[in-house]
This record gives sequence, C-alpha cells and structure tokens, in this order.
Amino acid sequence: MPSFEFENGKILNDVKVEYTTFGTPKYDDDGLISNAILYCHGSLGRFSSMKKILPLIGDNDVFDKNKYFFISLTALGSSGSCSPSTTDLKNKFPKYTIKDVSNFQKQFLAEKFNINHILGVIGVSMGGFVALTLSIEYPDFADFIICGVSSYKVAGHDFILSKFVNEIIESDPDYNMGEITYSLNRTLRLANLAEFNFGLSKEALREMPNEELSAEFENFGNESLDVDIYDLKYCNESCMYFDVENDLDKIKSKVLIVACKQDPHFPPELDAIPMSKMIKNSELVIMDSKLGHLCFNELETIRDELKEFLGGFDDC
Repeated sequence: MPSFEFENGKILNDVKVEYTTFGTPKYDDDGLISNAILYCHGSLGRFSSMKKILPLIGDNDVFDKNKYFFISLTALGSSGSCSPSTTDLKNKFPKYTIKDVSNFQKQFLAEKFNINHILGVIGVSMGGFVALTLSIEYPDFADFIICGVSSYKVAGHDFILSKFVNEIIESDPDYNMGEITYSLNRTLRLANLAEFNFGLSKEALREMPNEELSAEFENFGNESLDVDIYDLKYCNESCMYFDVENDLDKIKSKVLIVACKQDPHFPPELDAIPMSKMIKNSELVIMDSKLGHLCFNELETIRDELKEFLGGFDDC
C-alpha cells in the first residue's frame, strides 16, 4: 500500500502486504465482491495459517470454495507484511495496537479489492481480537464474525504471561541495540519457551512421557528462532493491553464464538462464556479437544455447528 497511518499518528510509506486468496468471487449489481470472507491469523502467524480451514472447503462443505471467496493476509507486525523485521526498523518501528492491525486489514481490502463491506471475518486467537475490533469500530463492515479460541480482553494469567515475555526480552541489554546478537537469540528462545505450556491441553502434555515432552520442548525452542525478537516484542505488547469489554454492545454482526474446553490460554468459563453473554446476537460452541488452544486444527469435529451458523447467510 502507498502508506499506512498508525493510531499514534506515525506514518510508514510503501507498506508491504503479503496475502493469498482462494475460492470464487461473486459480484453484486455494482460490480463489487459480495461473498468475501477475511481470515485473521493468531500471534505472529502468516497468511498461510488459513490452512486450518482447508479440510472444510470441498463441494457443499462448510467453507465451499465454489461459494465463498477467501482473503488471508499476513497481519501488520508479522514477518512477511509490514513489521519491525521486514522494514528493518527493528526497535524503531512504530508502536501499534490491535486497532492498527484491524485498520491495516480494512485499508488493504479497500485499496486492493475495493471491498468496504465483507460477508464475514474468521479470527483465531489474536485474529479474534482483530475480528471483534473490526465489528466494534465498523459495525456495518461484516455480516458475521467467527471468533475462535479468543477473548474480549487480555487479563489474569494471560496478561501475566505477556508481562513475563516482555520482562525476558527487556532484561537483555542487547535489545536496545537494534540488531540481532547471540545473546538476543538466546533471549528469544527463552521468551518463546514461556509460551510452551499454553498451546496443547494439560491432558495432552501429561500423557506424554517426560523424554518425549523434553524433546518437544527443545524442538519448540529451536523452531522459535525463526521468529524475529522485535516482531515478537511488538506483537506481544499489542495484545497485552487489548480490552474491548465495554464496547461489545456496539457489535451488529452475527457472532459465532468457538472455544475449547481444554484451552489453557482462554478457558471458556473465563472468556468465551462471559463474552457470549455480553454480545447480543451471538452463539457459542465449545469444542472438546486435547489440542487445547490449537483446536482449530480439528475444525471438522464441529462441522455441523459451523454449517448451521453459515446457513443463515446462504442468500448473501
């Protein structure tokens, strides 16, 4: 995009956006795409995170590729699109919020596809923050949103986890240098390892022999070195202060909240269930999956519930 203005007034020019599309666009009488669904990934994911819905894109399936046109982009702050690492601004990158991430998506849709109204938004984890923010800031933007393994605010154990990740990163004196050092790579690994316990369910972790669990822990730490520490820090901070509890009454879109009984990040009783009571036009589905926070990799298990929800938009 030619430029993007952050909520704090900072402006970046020649903004890179990484994205993909698939499916079949349909057009209204004004020549505008009428069946677009935006997919919003989780923290530091990429456009390819949309692969979670691929098992459901067959003919007459939930996300039939002949019926819908999907757009998935790498979010502001994630490597591949405009971020601390891809701009090489590192710790001089403008601070951004979830509202900035949402505006980045909305501006891209308008400039690239001339889309100012969308059929739906699917948001997973941090992507759920984005979906909620879009529906609050722009109530007429989407007919529906699907908010998966997410919440209306970061609080309690989740807030402390974010604080802990921040403390680990800021404890490294090399962070302020703005360049990657051996020490920063070690710090990056430790910061990511703090997240290990919040993916799979406690049951899944308990069932693993300690030797296997140790190996998974090591692999998780090693794979995390592919993430840029500045991207991690900025993304972590953007999520850390997310809170739209007092604005949920502004949502006009129909909302499907998908939670997981075993999610260690956002336990349904603390997040999805209270949120479902605060959003007027919402439905709640609670998955039973040992994958915990990663349960969207088993979306087939709620195929019927998803189909029923989307059935209300067959004429859109």
